[in-house]
This record gives sequence, structure tokens and C-alpha cells, in this order.
Amino acid sequence: MKINLNSSDIMPAAEAAQIWNKNEAYVRTSIRQSPQKWPEGSYRLLGKTLVVTTEGMESATGEKDPRK
Repeated sequence: MKINLNSSDIMPAAEAAQIWNKNEAYVRTSIRQSPQKWPEGSYRLLGKTLVVTTEGMESATGEKDPRK
């Protein structure tokens, strides 16, 4: 499976929180406290940067992508 890292559906957690109008710590806190809300493969730690998918954010927040 090939992943396009230029896709707007993959983003740093801080950027995702901003897009969904959430606190900067929202994503890390949500993953730690409610991992069941995050589909498998919807987040990953790359070095010190937490990267998430649009699908993961939609699932965790219950809100569709505000950019669309």
C-alpha cells in the first residue's frame, strides 16, 4: 500500500486541532483518554510529531472536516 504524504488528509496533530477549532492538546489527550474513538492507523508518532488523518479526527470529534 502506497501512502501519499502530500495528502491533505494527513496532518500534524497541532494543525488538525486548529482546523477542528480545538485546543492544541486535544488530539494527544483524546488518544490517551479515548483510544477507542480513533480507527486503527489513524494516528502515528513520527519522531516527536504526532500525525493524524482526517478520518481519525472526524471519528474522534464526531464532526466532518470543516475544510470541505
